[in-house]
Amino acid sequence: MYNFFTNMSAWMIPAIIVFIPLYAAFRRKVPVYETFVEGAKDGFGTAINIIPHLVGMMVAISMFRASGALELMLSAVRPLFDWMGIPSEVLPLGILRPLTGAGSLAFTTDLIQNFGPDSMIGRIASTIQGSTDTTLYVLTVYFGAIGIRRTRYALKVGLFSDIVGFFAAIFICLYIFG
Repeated sequence: MYNFFTNMSAWMIPAIIVFIPLYAAFRRKVPVYETFVEGAKDGFGTAINIIPHLVGMMVAISMFRASGALELMLSAVRPLFDWMGIPSEVLPLGILRPLTGAGSLAFTTDLIQNFGPDSMIGRIASTIQGSTDTTLYVLTVYFGAIGIRRTRYALKVGLFSDIVGFFAAIFICLYIFG
């Protein structure tokens, strides 16, 4: 089973990268290169507009970690995770990942350096990184940049997806590698 997923994942990204432009060019008759260049021009303006929102989000994340609120949340749920057989070392990643991509990547790097990339904790952390998103960052920066004030269900659905991705990553790793 491990070999199947390894071989499949090695070919999926190159296949998608080749398929999408070919499909757009031949099936939809889209001028792929010109469309890409036009999108890149629009992206530059968007990048300038998100800087204030990015700075605000980074300050909020730094305050959350420095205040001790992260450690307080972790201490409350750590006994439940230990009882369920889930390595409690990956628990901060579940809280950090929806907040910050850089912070969660730094935490994942620490876990891999301490436990090794082929350890269960290293595999779970890597899978969580790929199975979840930086939901609060995305909502703050991108919705703020284009002026959306009422996010409606985006926050609920995004955080629910992160929770599902977090637990799915853990249980799949425990099933395949454990």
